[in-house]
Amino acid sequence: MITNTELEYKGNLYPNQIVDYIRDKDKFYFTTDNGVILEVTVIQDRTIRFRYATENNFQPDFSYAIDPDAKRGYNHIQVLETETEYIIETAKLQILVDKKTLRKQISDLNGTIINEDELGFHWEENYEYGGNTVKMSKMTQATESFYGMGDKASHSNLKGKRVNNWVMDQYAFGKDQDPLYKAIPFYVGLHSGQAYGIFFDNSFRTQFDFAHERRNTTSFWADGGEMNYYFFYGPEMFKVVRAYSNITGVPELPPLWALGYHQSKWSYFPESNVKDIAKQFRDLKIPCDAIYLDIDYMDGFRCFTWDKNKFPDPKKMIKDLKKDGFKTVAMIDPGIKIDKDYWVYQEAMENDYFCKRADGPYMKGKVWPGECHFPDFTNPEVREWWAELYKELMTEIGVHAVWNDMNEPAVMEVPTKTAPLDTRHDYDGHPCSHRKAHNIYGMQMVRATYNGVKKYVYPKRPMVITRAAFAGTQRFSSTWTGDNVATWEHLWIANVQVQRMCMSGYSFVGSDIGGFAEQPSGELFARWVQLGVFHPFCRVHSSGDHGDQEPWSFGTEITNIVRKFIELRYQLLPYLYTMFWRYSKEGKPIIQPIVCFDQEDMQTHFRTDEFIFGEQILVCPVQEPNAQGRRMYIPRGNWYNYWNDEIVEGGKEKWVAAELDSMPLFVKEGAIVPKYPVQQYVGELEIEQLVLEVYFKIGDETSTIYEDANDGYDYENGKYSLRNFKLLGKDKELTIQQFKDGGFVTSYETFKIILHGLPFEVKCIEVDNEEVDLEEVWSAEEGSIQVSKEFTQLRITES
Repeated sequence: MITNTELEYKGNLYPNQIVDYIRDKDKFYFTTDNGVILEVTVIQDRTIRFRYATENNFQPDFSYAIDPDAKRGYNHIQVLETETEYIIETAKLQILVDKKTLRKQISDLNGTIINEDELGFHWEENYEYGGNTVKMSKMTQATESFYGMGDKASHSNLKGKRVNNWVMDQYAFGKDQDPLYKAIPFYVGLHSGQAYGIFFDNSFRTQFDFAHERRNTTSFWADGGEMNYYFFYGPEMFKVVRAYSNITGVPELPPLWALGYHQSKWSYFPESNVKDIAKQFRDLKIPCDAIYLDIDYMDGFRCFTWDKNKFPDPKKMIKDLKKDGFKTVAMIDPGIKIDKDYWVYQEAMENDYFCKRADGPYMKGKVWPGECHFPDFTNPEVREWWAELYKELMTEIGVHAVWNDMNEPAVMEVPTKTAPLDTRHDYDGHPCSHRKAHNIYGMQMVRATYNGVKKYVYPKRPMVITRAAFAGTQRFSSTWTGDNVATWEHLWIANVQVQRMCMSGYSFVGSDIGGFAEQPSGELFARWVQLGVFHPFCRVHSSGDHGDQEPWSFGTEITNIVRKFIELRYQLLPYLYTMFWRYSKEGKPIIQPIVCFDQEDMQTHFRTDEFIFGEQILVCPVQEPNAQGRRMYIPRGNWYNYWNDEIVEGGKEKWVAAELDSMPLFVKEGAIVPKYPVQQYVGELEIEQLVLEVYFKIGDETSTIYEDANDGYDYENGKYSLRNFKLLGKDKELTIQQFKDGGFVTSYETFKIILHGLPFEVKCIEVDNEEVDLEEVWSAEEGSIQVSKEFTQLRITES
């Protein structure tokens, strides 16, 4: 039971006793004597929304973060009233609401406290701007840890940290620097072997204190708006992220080429330089799917224009690149140059689409073109107009994807680095200042971009990249971690940031491989590529003012190492694509920190380096110079060293040798990992045979392979291939069962099954209960079996 601690701070106001209670289906309203209303909504059995009003008045219920297609529905709700509290019970949770203080306690059905208010909701009137500063404080449970919160450049476990959510251009940011480019006010808490999550759906500047100021208290607050948050119960961490992703959304499947290797620089120009870069990739046989054009392709940095001196015929250039297997990605920024002869500026002025200051003048800021105005992307009319601007770029010129940068929005030569706080926004019919709209500005820009690109690349799928983001932006766009630095510390930061983003519901993410600012050594570049090929978004990008940063820029030895790992990524594309399918379907993170893989092992709670790529591959980058290997933690289970098939028992630290041409890489026993042949770009080859790497295990394990046409939308109409494999290993027998679904017919007819760790000699193979001739299907030298893709059961025995 919650008791009144009588703790108060000067200036803060608190709810007092409940005087009224109303239930409306899945909503419960508790009103206090001093005009506070708590609205509790059961979204699902494990997802609860808490929303507070003061002065008996709720603000309009509107959020950019919430996916309109979020699933709702519950199995059970029951309400009990006692002398001291109300109890709401779902099929998974109990929520106690104290009658004297409005404080809450959330428990599982066994009575284990998962989350508990300390002071609970309180507020303070904001005399400068009006409205309230809204606050919430929670009890920090014993041994509690905290994860998530987007792109924070700090230790993956946030215990003892305070973080700030205000999207900001932070060129060459450092470790622990905050805030950065994204505001994702969502965290996962873990204690007592159980995980939960809290998403604070408030677009104002928000701050979170994870037992930093007071070691027994976790709190979060906002400079305005409502105290409005969602609670998600696991108890597994990935289920918390999945529940959050249900509320804020998941992306559609990207085209497969978007998962290839991408090359970028500020900037590749003129046209001859772009073609030289493309030719070098093909001559050196280093796979690559996309080349990026930074701002220098534009005429005076004016968006939706081309510099005809640098690119006299962009349509032909892009067509020529496409013939060689390259997609072209172009940057578009939000700042529109103030130029009466510039057609985009003219249209925006004629239609009053630019943001204005509080007293009427247009908001003005300096960025790359010089003085600019900024479209109000919170206005639906502006978003529709912006989407239409992509028509020529995508359909006439032939650009394949768009990259939105500087969309925090970044403004140069002002201390705040962004728009003035009195800038006005439509906010979809809920007019407000930049204090409320700042964190979602980039999100709404890339939303409009996504709508335009999707419309004009149809029937292909869109590919969009953004720098700034708020919770829910994953519905529209991939992202990267911003302007990092070519240092070993930033290699560590990139690893942590991508893990954290995936745990924040945003899995299509990567870093600028090699570092954006400054120049990496060949060794650092190679080690960063080794990490980057295991990130969902894989792109080298650099500022270009310090030298070249292509795979061949550091000598033959580094080129060969980089090629080796990029080729590995292309081999693993069917594995990665399957993980994207699971992410887009279920919201499961593509990358899991090992604490997410095994939250019951306390040794995993403070690990930063190791992660699970998909569900069955363990990756640990080398993050120090001159290393011949490293110590790493192997999580529970048995794992095969990818390079030599040595089996390692988990649950302990281990030294792993890894010279420069290698890295610690392990495969979970029982896994079936699909591989394509090495291609120079997606679609270069027709896949004639799918390789299945099978890692023997005593016991059973399931694996999944998802395939479709790799682009387009036929998969939504059943044109997909879903293969679920069940492996069952015994001392002298291995059985693989296949369960198929979907109407897509793959180009290949056979599997090449490569067996790893088989503890017996193969003497008999049965396919669908019929023995086959060993000489026809079995290669003892390779340890491989050739078998039809249509088999339902494969049995391999010693006798």
